[in-house]
Amino acid sequence: MPPTARDALNRLQALGSLEAAATAARYFKTGPGQYGEGDVFLGVRVPALRKLASEFRHLPDGEVLSLLGSEFHEARLLALLIWVRAASKGDEATRRLVYDLYLANTRSVNNWDLVDASAREIVGGYLHDKDRVPLYRLVRSKSVWERRIAIIATHDFIARHDFADTLGITGTLLGDPHDLIHKAAGWMLREVGKRDRATLERFLRAHHRVMPRTMLRYAIERFPPDVRRAYLTGSLTAS
Repeated sequence: MPPTARDALNRLQALGSLEAAATAARYFKTGPGQYGEGDVFLGVRVPALRKLASEFRHLPDGEVLSLLGSEFHEARLLALLIWVRAASKGDEATRRLVYDLYLANTRSVNNWDLVDASAREIVGGYLHDKDRVPLYRLVRSKSVWERRIAIIATHDFIARHDFADTLGITGTLLGDPHDLIHKAAGWMLREVGKRDRATLERFLRAHHRVMPRTMLRYAIERFPPDVRRAYLTGSLTAS
């Protein structure tokens, strides 16, 4: 018999830890009014989830969707890791199918770790040689997770020394109200800087005075202390 979502969920529940679940619930802000409000954890560590993703790599897409719809955070992450593996190793038709299923179910990609574990490979990996218009639709979404998907997906492009969409999407996010977006955009800017410091500095000189503080701090994390201080105090002039 082919594997099922119930088989995978049974394995997850056997691996769970009440102590780890309680720690994760605090870490991922599941309290009332917090960004992960109501999320439920089993307490399974990511390395174990990655092993399960390999074990259940042949899980049919319908069963993966069942996992993705689970109340349990780790079940959703497992589903995404299975799709990441499929997108990374599959042919064009497989990548397109996973991409379409992912974007049709972003309501279940509803915490920052879920986005960060999946958007680069599934969305960025598919779009790297295609029109990036879908990212600009996502970045205008009311969903903080869809906006985070848009910027994290560009990590794939950055690795290919293609920075235009990272900078363009970050420009759109300069006024975003959410700290999780500031962190994600700052992280991607830092990744640009690892590969092309001059490109990052041009962007920062133009925008550092209006960037959210967290975004700026993440972007300049690898700069020398005196340069970081100059950006943070606004003593540099735009050029």
